[in-house]
Amino acid sequence: MTVNIWTAADVARKVIDNKELFILDVRNADAFEDWKIEGHKFEYLNIPYFDLLDGVEEILDQIPTDKDVLVVCAKEGSSIMIAEMLSDAGREVAYLAGGMKSWSMYLEPIKVGDLANGGELYQFVRLGKGCLSYMTISEGEAALIDAVRFTEVFTNFAQEKGVEIKHVFDTHLHADHISGGRHIAAETGATYYLPPKDAEEVVFDYTALTDGLTVQLGSTKIDVGALYSPGHTIGSTSFVIDEKYLLTGDILFIDSIGRPDLAGLAEDWVADLRETLYSRYRSLAEDLIVLPAHFMIIEELNENGTVAKRLGDLFAENHGLNVEDEEVFRSMVTDNLPPQPNAYQEIRHVNMGKITPSNEEQTEMEIGPNRCAVR
Repeated sequence: MTVNIWTAADVARKVIDNKELFILDVRNADAFEDWKIEGHKFEYLNIPYFDLLDGVEEILDQIPTDKDVLVVCAKEGSSIMIAEMLSDAGREVAYLAGGMKSWSMYLEPIKVGDLANGGELYQFVRLGKGCLSYMTISEGEAALIDAVRFTEVFTNFAQEKGVEIKHVFDTHLHADHISGGRHIAAETGATYYLPPKDAEEVVFDYTALTDGLTVQLGSTKIDVGALYSPGHTIGSTSFVIDEKYLLTGDILFIDSIGRPDLAGLAEDWVADLRETLYSRYRSLAEDLIVLPAHFMIIEELNENGTVAKRLGDLFAENHGLNVEDEEVFRSMVTDNLPPQPNAYQEIRHVNMGKITPSNEEQTEMEIGPNRCAVR
């Protein structure tokens, strides 16, 4: 039988459309346990490639015949061989082109909603890494917030929409992924904004993103208003767009809150984190729709694939927003943190402009799950 080839975009549609999929992951067990393709209705079988070199006959009874089957490995090669073996055994299967490497890199743009006077807001969902980027559009102009390093995705999307990228923001100095912000700004002539408290070691020019800054987009009044909200980093800044959406960066997620330790200052920043979550955000309108810069688990995705929820609902449901005792909160965000992101120190140095690794090196730095949250 013919072996089918699926792209990361094909798999993303399965996730977003809530479809069934059976994944045979032939990476080593530790790699699979650490990070895998997640979907609401996905089933998994993890058998390392080396265990299948003598044949796939022993696992045939574990491979369903009534649903799509996808073979996945790190970079593609091993999955091609196993898929061909399954095909020779009479099974219809596909393999993921580019493997988990391609899954980590794929971005799916999804419209979040309409803004005043014809404006639009899009969320770019990086399903394999948990990253979320944003494009606000109004009357031929666009602003980007927390753009990842795949700059062509954003510039091509802007071209498709017939808009000019005028402003590019990073809510903070990222530590788990490489920002594309300043590179997009350099390519398009847009202004690049970064919180100055996070930029003390950067080696490039930027425009200060400060508390209360409002940048009007287009001739309509879609204000991108800045709100100083430290805690994940000392410079972390949120945005209120069109008095409707709250972009929280890595401070507040749908199911968790931001971690304060990625610059080695957890004990120093935990008070800032609590002040932002329990005071600054509490003063905002509960009807604001929270749009974070990351998600951690597949359950955070809405039915349309977006990651978004009303602020008032998060006050009621998010555990990190409901720890009354300050010492219990301090312990939660300093003592029992998940593993730190892969190569996070090197990623910070890339985002400071201090080092310029190759594309392949950047890919290796970013491989793995989102680890920005305390949950």
